[in-house]
Amino acid sequence: MKENIFDVLMYLFENYMDDEREIPPDNDKVKTELLEAGFEHREVVRAFDWLESLALEGGDISPQASSSFRIFSPFEKERLDIECQDLILMLERSGILNSINRELVLDRAIALEEVLTLDKLKWIILIVLLNQPDEELAFSRMEDIVYDLLPTYLH
Repeated sequence: MKENIFDVLMYLFENYMDDEREIPPDNDKVKTELLEAGFEHREVVRAFDWLESLALEGGDISPQASSSFRIFSPFEKERLDIECQDLILMLERSGILNSINRELVLDRAIALEEVLTLDKLKWIILIVLLNQPDEELAFSRMEDIVYDLLPTYLH
């Protein structure tokens, strides 16, 4: 099979996170389920590392002043095309992302080690928001965007 870490994350989201069920504390059971579903061991391990890093990273980022703005590094621009960059900035301007969550999204997007499509980035943002405390409204708004219930050009 040719799945990658993103495919494993999507499987976990659809089967555990989407309906407010959390991944059981017995990760070995879930990993076995993923392997039986046909995912490669390496990608399963990387997906769990990705989620674990998401949980750990939030406390390391301090909020920025509300008047600050984000300039993408050349490396970030390699991984995120102009549409992806615009989406991140638009979501921050509309209040769906705050500066901390924006940085988490960028960190987790870069950690996938691939050039991202706009659709993949939307899912990453959704997973990041799901894993942040007190972000239910932002998650709900982003969920509407992911499922095309709202246009991505919010004002």
